[in-house]
Amino acid sequence: MINNKIKNILIIQTASIGDVVLATPVIEKARNAFPAAAIDFMVKDGVQDLLTGHPHLHNIIAWNKKEHKYQNLAEIIRYVRSSRYDMVINLQRFFATGLVTFLSGARIRSGFSKNPLSLFYTHRTRHRIGDTSSPLHETKRNLKLVPFAEGGNNPRPLLYPAKKAFAKVSQYKTSHYICIAPASLWYTKQYPKERWIDFIGKVPESTRVILLGSAEDQTLTAAIMKEASHAELLDLSGQLSLQESAALIRDAAMTYVNDSAVMHLASAMNAPVTAVFCSTVPTFGFGPLSDNSAVVEKEEPLYCRPCGLHGYNKCPEGHFKCAYDIDNKALENRLP
Repeated sequence: MINNKIKNILIIQTASIGDVVLATPVIEKARNAFPAAAIDFMVKDGVQDLLTGHPHLHNIIAWNKKEHKYQNLAEIIRYVRSSRYDMVINLQRFFATGLVTFLSGARIRSGFSKNPLSLFYTHRTRHRIGDTSSPLHETKRNLKLVPFAEGGNNPRPLLYPAKKAFAKVSQYKTSHYICIAPASLWYTKQYPKERWIDFIGKVPESTRVILLGSAEDQTLTAAIMKEASHAELLDLSGQLSLQESAALIRDAAMTYVNDSAVMHLASAMNAPVTAVFCSTVPTFGFGPLSDNSAVVEKEEPLYCRPCGLHGYNKCPEGHFKCAYDIDNKALENRLP
């Protein structure tokens, strides 16, 4: 059987934090299909903390894209070739990772047909974005890339934060709390600051409100801290690692997010989550997957929504109605 001949596997996903989280079901499926194989994972530098200590991973390869990007890529290609992988699974659709896959020397090379170098793959799969008539989650798209593996198509992401991550955040779990991650990489995917402030004012004073985000989000969270009215408001943006954030989210009564990486962290911990979708729509395939999850969005159709798959730095129409027309009571109704 082919499964017994697979000794080492490389999975490639060097995009954003959320994309890496949504790739974790591929790890689980590969482990189930090839139990004797050593599985490595290639990410962009800065994201490796997410997978450090993962029980099913042998090695994490980090690609530094910020400095000497292509020199570093060449070194990774040399390392990949010397590792003699039996199988490479590339979840990305861009030339650089296609080159790693093509030059890997692996006898099984799997990826999406949209990659410009997919001609040199042994297994190609169409990447289809879902719509209202035929939704398809990104995790299920990714799972199709594992060759010779039947079943095992559980789409929920899984993360394994270390014990020290849970120990670090235990100090914040001494009372009933919710988390809010108010930022996004894209303006049109971010619920407006004043709407978050209004919502925080409706949270019972007995419930601690914890703001989450990266160091780049601290300007936004500082403004919310200054303007919001709540006695138990705490800003932890830029203070927690990815694993620590996941560990904190796991036990929150609810986590409120945009269409962002933190939503996927909540899914990976099967934590209660409420996701606000502004310019994007969940039928694209990036919605929450927790058992207790809900999407909040503009109820009435809007001629310009969705305006794109990923978002923009400003509203193309200038009005941002996809965000401002959302009724905040929908968030309040999800208060635990």
